[in-house]
Amino acid sequence: MNKTVNINLAGIFFHIDEDAYSKLQRYLEAIKRSFTDSQGRSEIIADIEARIAELFNERIKNDKQVIRITEVDEVISIMGQPEDYLVDDEIFEDEPQQSYKSKSTHPKKLFRDAENSYISGVSAGLGHYFGIDAIWIRLAWILLIFGAGTGILLYILLWVLVPEAKTTTEKLMMRGEPVNISNIEKKIKDGFDSVTEKVGDVAKNVSDSVSNAAKNVDVKKGANSIKSSSRTFFDTLADIIMFFFKIIAKFIGIILIIVAAATLIGLIVGFLSLSIVDFINIPGLDLVDIANTGNSPIWLVSLFAFFAVGIPFFFLFYLGLKILINNLKSIGNIAKFSLLGLWLMSVIALIVIGVRQASEHAFEESYIERTEIPLKAKDTLHIKMLDNDLLGSKYYKGHRDFKLTHDENGNKIIFSSDITILVKSTSDSIATIAVEKSADGKDFDTAINRAKTINYNFNFTDNELHFDSFFTLDPEAKFSNQEISIILYLPEESIAYFSNSSEPFMSHRKHRGNIITRKNANHYMKIRDNDSECLDCPVSEAYHVDVNTPNVKINEDGIEVHADGSHLEINDQGIKAESDDVKVNIDSNGINIESED
Repeated sequence: MNKTVNINLAGIFFHIDEDAYSKLQRYLEAIKRSFTDSQGRSEIIADIEARIAELFNERIKNDKQVIRITEVDEVISIMGQPEDYLVDDEIFEDEPQQSYKSKSTHPKKLFRDAENSYISGVSAGLGHYFGIDAIWIRLAWILLIFGAGTGILLYILLWVLVPEAKTTTEKLMMRGEPVNISNIEKKIKDGFDSVTEKVGDVAKNVSDSVSNAAKNVDVKKGANSIKSSSRTFFDTLADIIMFFFKIIAKFIGIILIIVAAATLIGLIVGFLSLSIVDFINIPGLDLVDIANTGNSPIWLVSLFAFFAVGIPFFFLFYLGLKILINNLKSIGNIAKFSLLGLWLMSVIALIVIGVRQASEHAFEESYIERTEIPLKAKDTLHIKMLDNDLLGSKYYKGHRDFKLTHDENGNKIIFSSDITILVKSTSDSIATIAVEKSADGKDFDTAINRAKTINYNFNFTDNELHFDSFFTLDPEAKFSNQEISIILYLPEESIAYFSNSSEPFMSHRKHRGNIITRKNANHYMKIRDNDSECLDCPVSEAYHVDVNTPNVKINEDGIEVHADGSHLEINDQGIKAESDDVKVNIDSNGINIESED
């Protein structure tokens, strides 16, 4: 049973057993004695303690875990033993037989380099991370900002989420240099030396520092290559596989960032456009308000839609950054749960608005206006559809959409060409026009009232019936699937002639008692009992047989035709056809074909 000691190392609280504490204390005292005469001794010691605290944090899983001597040995192995300084050898008497070697590679972490910054140090930090000059990163920002326009949002997010390299440890990690005693001392001494030198010398020292770092990296790579030769084949294969997995992960992170950023920018533009439709007249956006039968504020709907869609894509963007940047600053649990709550509230609000909008189309009701016209049997009625120079056009003729425009007085109106013409026969002596207006609503009364607000006109003069090719609505009534069905009840034996302008509005088939279709347009149609007869349609001459020829025999048993060695017989037993080469018999048993070949 070992005693445990509570220590405060670089402002972080740790539980450590007594043996480990004794060794750690001797190690720190030896380091302090090594830097007795060094410039910046206190800063070096503080950074070393901060790095040790960071390494301890990486090795404990919870606050109650006790640091043992094993963890102390690992940290000493990574930080390096102060053998190049005046060190008390007694602290190494109890070194373990197995030495802990530091990692052969030192992956970089992304920080903002405020020392070499113009604004926030994002570009300089990215330059260190990717190993390129920061000038190229800054040029890329300029292209993104003035080209695609996505650079501003991305730069701000990186500014907020990427931490600044403040401590010596973070600055070394930013450059990919190992965080040990030697590098910490060198970094701090370089900082002290740079204060007393001229600006030009500072630039030169920085260049030399980068060059030395590159040489060190090369030396380390050479050392690593020597060490890797002793590794087994399977270890090397595992490293190769992990390398490709990391490349794929980085690629996925880039895709997530691009897609999420583009979506967020699109949502911002859409939100700003829709949110100001209630205050500024933007061409084309009036249609949004006309279709808003639930009368929900457009800006509120766009706000909820922005959060409902934008928050998931924001987390996708953040996930992409986390994949690319190992040490990305967390947005915090408070922000995460706040965004989650806002997203849930927005989704619920959109569902309520959607249900409200759908309820406005729950009922479809019709209102019928009947008008008698003085058309009698054997009279000829000419039907024509009229356009309006202000509202109508051939493009809208027969279309089932709607359009917002202005009338002669400059007032907004909605017009539509959703009109259908049906023809039915009647035994009455005069004709009747039934204009059936229909619309949707949340209840019966709302649907009927919307149907009654439809404005539609026609006129009858000298057996000519002129229908408008459109109907109009007040924008306050909203667009709720309003449509018109015109039913013409024509007396039997009367004649109807539909002009070509009527064809797009006529039904294409016979249904609901309709007896004239659009293919009968531009023809004189005689009204029969629940039927019609074309008076000027061409007679088909196909398959015409002259029954007076001696080759045709028609009797009560059927028809027989003889011609040029062929024989055709049609009766109640079926069909028989014979020629010199083929015999065909169709009866209740099926089809039998015999060929001479």
